[in-house]
Amino acid sequence: MRPRLLFIVLIGVWLVARPGAAQDPPPRIGPFVVDVHGTMPRFPADDQQLADSRGLELSELPGAGLGLHAGAHVYPLRWKAVTFGLGVDLTLGRAHHASTEKADNVFGRATTERFTHIAPQISFNFGDGDGWSYLSGGIGTSTWSVAADGAAAQAPDSEQLTTINYGGGARWFMKRHLAFSFDVRFYAIDPTTPLPNRPSGPRTTLLSFGAGLSLK
Repeated sequence: MRPRLLFIVLIGVWLVARPGAAQDPPPRIGPFVVDVHGTMPRFPADDQQLADSRGLELSELPGAGLGLHAGAHVYPLRWKAVTFGLGVDLTLGRAHHASTEKADNVFGRATTERFTHIAPQISFNFGDGDGWSYLSGGIGTSTWSVAADGAAAQAPDSEQLTTINYGGGARWFMKRHLAFSFDVRFYAIDPTTPLPNRPSGPRTTLLSFGAGLSLK
């Protein structure tokens, strides 16, 4: 399923916040929250331009990996059913591809892929302090490294790339200050500057699923 189509489908889920617990009135969203999520970023595994830009073979791209998503948000304003949030998000991702035999005594290289992104966030939150859903986004910079293990660092792997992130999720408070939460996020990454005799890295949208805990 295309990432944008998946995003549209999930909006319907995010807009349905958990009903508040039996209290009158229900608590308001905030005043702040801190999220820590384990994630599963889906790095491209079949992008020939990406492989060529890093001097790799297509079969050496690592593909899906694991990572961490952390954020801190405050909620300064409520208007009708929407509470507006401001914050900052940090995303770390890593994937590894082990050396494999391609033919008799011919082995492909082990490669490692790393992604780091930090950005301010604005969010639109629906629900109350016992549980709420949200849509959020921000613009920041990323570094996206894809290299054979032990290879010297090259310009595309350390370049600061403008990146737009957008997505949504929800938080359900099991206790007054502790919640289970999940987040689905897209990262639209600008292409890298090409090295001599290589193409630029592709303009790419990464998809990441995350789940973990939130504190307020």
